[in-house]
Amino acid sequence: MAGSLFGIHGVALELRSQRMGLIASNIANAATPGYKARDIDFAAALKASQAGAKDPGQAAALYRRPNMNSLDGNTVELAAEQVAFAENAVGYSATLSFIRGRVETITRALKGD
Repeated sequence: MAGSLFGIHGVALELRSQRMGLIASNIANAATPGYKARDIDFAAALKASQAGAKDPGQAAALYRRPNMNSLDGNTVELAAEQVAFAENAVGYSATLSFIRGRVETITRALKGD
């Protein structure tokens, strides 16, 4: 029901939340030797969800390729992670605002305003 009520925005919010968790994990492990940074290809995850994938975020999760290799094998590039986190946070906020507006519209309709 949530899928039909909010359309793709419900899935988008869930994917952005999963992506935020992955990016936060990358940032937290920036100094962990051998840690491999991961991210979600958001567009691919949305396509996977429309194709009926049960866990589109997992299906579109990829390991990041670093611009510069580190000596300890860690692929986290802190500046890139911070940019990705900020971009994702803006997208999350915009999607949440859209859903909140939709809920408010439905609530007003039910009240007869």
